[in-house]
Amino acid sequence: MMRRTGIVILAAGASQRLGTPKQQVRFEQQSLLKRIIHTAQQTSARPIVVVLGAFADNILPETTNSEAIVIINPHWETGMGSSIQAGVQHLLHIANNVSDVLILLCDQPFITAALLEELITTHLRENKGITACTYGNTTGTPIIFHQKYFPLLQTLSGQEGAKKIIYQHPDDVTTLPFPEGSIDIDTPEDLKKLHI
Repeated sequence: MMRRTGIVILAAGASQRLGTPKQQVRFEQQSLLKRIIHTAQQTSARPIVVVLGAFADNILPETTNSEAIVIINPHWETGMGSSIQAGVQHLLHIANNVSDVLILLCDQPFITAALLEELITTHLRENKGITACTYGNTTGTPIIFHQKYFPLLQTLSGQEGAKKIIYQHPDDVTTLPFPEGSIDIDTPEDLKKLHI
């Protein structure tokens, strides 16, 4: 069977620590959300599902003129787990032949198409169930899950992110170094460091 990777971009959070929707923060002439959608479109993975939540009406214009399929997670306030669940469910609804899912966050500005393609290639080559990026002292997004984890991804709730599954299955994880992955936009100080 041909493997097919779909993408879920998580962009539903309220950016409370930042004080402004991070999805709309501009970096190199693009909003962070538009930038990650554009990066995703440069890869071989399809379809691309974007999960919005907080400020969805304001953020929606950032997704126009893209291939992304946008859904609104009505339960976004409960945490990232519900957005992963909603995104994976919708991905499988529109493309039931997807064998793997690549999960992205919109606030890691240094993700490149080359990194994502390397992640996909590594995932297929190593034949482990999970392929994740490492930075700082953590393992996390961007991250790919094989379909055997789809049921687990669809039961995540509240603040549970995909890391929970990584910790539960350490022997089934391949990692790829992505030092710039530690740069994300959570606070005004993070923004200053980006020199926006």
